[in-house]
Amino acid sequence: MNYNGENMNQQPNPELEKDIIEYQNIERQLQSLLLQKHQIQLQLNEITIASEEIIKANGDVYRAIGTILVKTTKEEGKQDLMEKKDLFEIRIKTLIQQEEKLKSILMKLGKKIEDSSKGYDISS
Repeated sequence: MNYNGENMNQQPNPELEKDIIEYQNIERQLQSLLLQKHQIQLQLNEITIASEEIIKANGDVYRAIGTILVKTTKEEGKQDLMEKKDLFEIRIKTLIQQEEKLKSILMKLGKKIEDSSKGYDISS
């Protein structure tokens, strides 16, 4: 018996177990999303550096296509970088929206789990 006189061996109800599993799944989704966001931010940093370097370039300019480098004009190189930058910025905004949504769901679900678990010994 616990201090409330309730049986501490009482198992959580199936709904609570389902909510806990859902919470854990959403946490994993959020971690994956944060990793994607970080990787895209790194790519944006690389594009910024490349954009600065292309401005300084006086000679030939090359761009990577798969595993090969192809000669291009300075203007085409800048345009390519700007298109990639725009694409990554849109992707970051989408990821931020998804992150906020997942965090909101986690908060609501966490509160629901907390409220549902009162009176249960969920440590065993």
